[in-house]
Amino acid sequence: MSKTTDGFTRYDSADYLSSIDDVAAYLEAAVEEAGEDAAFIAQALGTIARSGNVSELARRTGMSREGLYKALSEEGNPSFATIVKVATALGLRIHFDSVA
Repeated sequence: MSKTTDGFTRYDSADYLSSIDDVAAYLEAAVEEAGEDAAFIAQALGTIARSGNVSELARRTGMSREGLYKALSEEGNPSFATIVKVATALGLRIHFDSVA
């Protein structure tokens, strides 16, 4: 946790994702909240990545740490292949449900 210039501790969701169940629930909530905003989901994956060992995640995905941070940042625009790699490396599975 980092302090802001006014002395308050900055809130970071990554500080509270300590189990795979927390991660799955966080990502599920992000998908619900995102609607059609794919960048929101990528950013949620970035938060999840920061909650663990980013260097290890980068190794498992075959990406550099910097590339991983960039792809999963607010400005990032990762390919679906990158999203699948990251999800798999995190121990998550992507699945789809009918909304009709």
